[in-house]
Amino acid sequence: MMRSELELDVRYYETDQMGIVHHSNYVRYFECGRSDMMQKAGLPIEEIEKAGVMLPVVSVECRYKLPARMGDRIRIVSMVDKVPMARLVVNNEIYNQANQLLCTGTVVLGFIDSVTRHPVRCPESLAGVIAARIQDVK
Repeated sequence: MMRSELELDVRYYETDQMGIVHHSNYVRYFECGRSDMMQKAGLPIEEIEKAGVMLPVVSVECRYKLPARMGDRIRIVSMVDKVPMARLVVNNEIYNQANQLLCTGTVVLGFIDSVTRHPVRCPESLAGVIAARIQDVK
């Protein structure tokens, strides 16, 4: 499994008047974790896009367990357990500083040609990076 962790502080603007993180921000947290995972793997999303492939979000699923609050330090865990062909599936978990599970979710990304906007297969560079990371864990 390809796995990465990123810690962030909950910012004031992400919360409501009760100091609780608005539900829409969890999707942003998933994106922060995914981008960080790709960067750490040596293949930032910008590099994939420079190669002519874009990664649009196809679907997002989010399951809320406990609220994140103003002042929390959250840990975003992003995981990929399968080498993508047509879709990249990223599973996510978000924890607070007490290691309580706040949220789980899945983001599915597709691959499209940046010029034609037609679906394409996963770039070899990305598939190779993920395959190597998955093999390293086995």
